[in-house]
Amino acid sequence: MRRLLSSELHHCANGDDGQKNRSGQGDSLGIRVYFTVNQTAAGSKLFGDHSLPEEAATINTVWGEWMRAARIANEAAGIAAIALALSLFAWAQPTKAAAADKPDEALAQGSQLRQVKPGSIDDVNAVGRRKIGARGMGNWYSASTERRMGRMYAAEIEKSAPLVADPMVTAYVKHIGETIVANSDCKQMPFTFDVIDEGGIDAFALPGGFLFVSSGLLLALDDQAELAGVMAHEIAHVCAHHAMREMTRMNYAQLGAIPLVMAGWPGISLAGGAEIAMPEGFLHLSREFEEEADYLGIQYLYRAGYDPEAYLHAFEKIQALEASKPGSLAKLFTGHPQTPERIERTRHEIARILPAREHSTQNTPEYDAVKARLRQMEKERHGGQN
Repeated sequence: MRRLLSSELHHCANGDDGQKNRSGQGDSLGIRVYFTVNQTAAGSKLFGDHSLPEEAATINTVWGEWMRAARIANEAAGIAAIALALSLFAWAQPTKAAAADKPDEALAQGSQLRQVKPGSIDDVNAVGRRKIGARGMGNWYSASTERRMGRMYAAEIEKSAPLVADPMVTAYVKHIGETIVANSDCKQMPFTFDVIDEGGIDAFALPGGFLFVSSGLLLALDDQAELAGVMAHEIAHVCAHHAMREMTRMNYAQLGAIPLVMAGWPGISLAGGAEIAMPEGFLHLSREFEEEADYLGIQYLYRAGYDPEAYLHAFEKIQALEASKPGSLAKLFTGHPQTPERIERTRHEIARILPAREHSTQNTPEYDAVKARLRQMEKERHGGQN
């Protein structure tokens, strides 16, 4: 009779009697058991006229004890898991604190090198052989169209803005720019470089390879590597076709809009009060594209022989100047500010993808000579007054 009771309980526990949910059920430890035995009806079902209330009562007692034990086991497991998590957290804290004490040492160039996929955007050795942002679903515009659009707006700027004509200054900036382009992903693209005679801090590049920097930028920075860093960022925008990809995204958005709305083109303000209308995608790029230009820019700067840390120094200095003297940045330059998060991300990227090396270009006598020449030009413009 005990064997029969045990067998019936086995079938009930496995759902074989078709009476699920008829009486009590237990969920502990992920096991669901349906119990159909009690002192009355269930006893009659199992044994007909030979119900055994004593045995049923014993089974109920044992079942209750088992359920209580299961609940205790569950609670103990939860407490143990919490204790383990707390101990692991406490164990990790000294390491984290130690890293925070020496941020510069922990994030030195090449200090956290990782293996990268050959030929990918992470592979600094593949610069010049990568097709980043080329024509396709994400970029509707051909290289010739991109070049034609950039040339058209560059001509407007050249007509409207005062440009520095001093051959020493222009030749120097051109040399820096061409060196970076030769170590970029668009080394076959013809670039032009101009210096706008403007006291504000500014730098921007148009599609197709037309780059402008202000004389104020050259005077604000401390060395050639910092200037090269700012120019590398702008060249990266051109190499990755960011303006055309931004316009492509806007085209997608307009195709999905009902009704279609054609927004007016914003303008950029240049020295002398000139205002030039340009497509929105030329002026305000997404955060994604700004971060990609940071990532590519440090690679181009590194390949050109400069210290990539100068990239960070330049943008930190520019942000500090704006904070101390609001209005120092030209309106166009404020369209893509370097946030602390972006600077910190770039610092980590320098540690992860750029191998350490002994020698890098930081400054040259030519940079100091160009700055002295620009200061002299300013002095002459103001009648010899300092």
